[in-house]
Amino acid sequence: MRALITGINGFVGGYLAEHLLTTGTWEVAGLARQQALALKTLNERVTYIAADLNDRDQTLMALASVRPDVIFHLAGQSNVPRAFADPHTTVQTNIGAQLNLFLAVLQLRIDPLIIVASSNEIYGMVRPEALPLTEETPLRPVNPYAVSKAAQDLFAYQYHISHQLRTIRLRPFNHIGPRQTEAFVVPAFAAQIARIEAGLQPPVLRVGNLTAERDFSDVRDIARAYDLAALHGEVGAAYNVGNEQAVSVRRLLEILLTFSTHDVQIEPDPSRMRPSDVPRVVCDASRFRADTGWKPHIPLEQTLFDTLEYWRSRVQEQP
Repeated sequence: MRALITGINGFVGGYLAEHLLTTGTWEVAGLARQQALALKTLNERVTYIAADLNDRDQTLMALASVRPDVIFHLAGQSNVPRAFADPHTTVQTNIGAQLNLFLAVLQLRIDPLIIVASSNEIYGMVRPEALPLTEETPLRPVNPYAVSKAAQDLFAYQYHISHQLRTIRLRPFNHIGPRQTEAFVVPAFAAQIARIEAGLQPPVLRVGNLTAERDFSDVRDIARAYDLAALHGEVGAAYNVGNEQAVSVRRLLEILLTFSTHDVQIEPDPSRMRPSDVPRVVCDASRFRADTGWKPHIPLEQTLFDTLEYWRSRVQEQP
């Protein structure tokens, strides 16, 4: 089958491409705005298209050149603080790109399965009695990124009903691992620890809200979930994907510090606090498990160790 991964240069996109290529089932094309693939190991293994999904003509030409059997739509602006700082661009990027993709599919009269990357953030202000979150939980987004993802989710449903597009909405909960940027909590911790160990930063680690509890999965398990959704998911359905366990940000930091070679002082940083934050989130992924057989394989401790090792190597590479 021919797969097109939008946002292949993003955190999940690279891992998904790597995973699909190992299965022997997929021919992989990737699309992103940059002029080249970010992961050099994918060169000559992936058909790469430099295009901006916010440009309707570029989107149409990209789809016409690939004519995919499956589109994994991962492209978008995914950072919550950036969304608060620039909500207009976040909404335009995330919603506009997906609509252009849908309109191009219709114009070309092709019929790919479209896996839309939604987010657990769409559930927003979660009430304790509503946990764990199911796909029927009401959407109460509390940040601009979450609003844009809720709109993507709803548009995917609407176009399935109104135009018979074969969409599946995947709602992954927090996913972490090597290669994630410092804009997110775990790599922000790991990068600081690596710089402290290398003597490039005083032994003070700046943190945001440590009390928040989230449902964390390894990005490599999430990549496998996208593959299984394409192979076994029900068209028109929405699926939660997560580890089904709530872990505090403080616990993540404690585990990372057990791997550190240095003593570290923790210091709160107001700039790392969100204007609104949900205290506790945990996933019910039973629908996805039942339909696809997916379950996470990689333990949290392994994910955190691998992330720290990645940042140690990045710091050592710096001049």
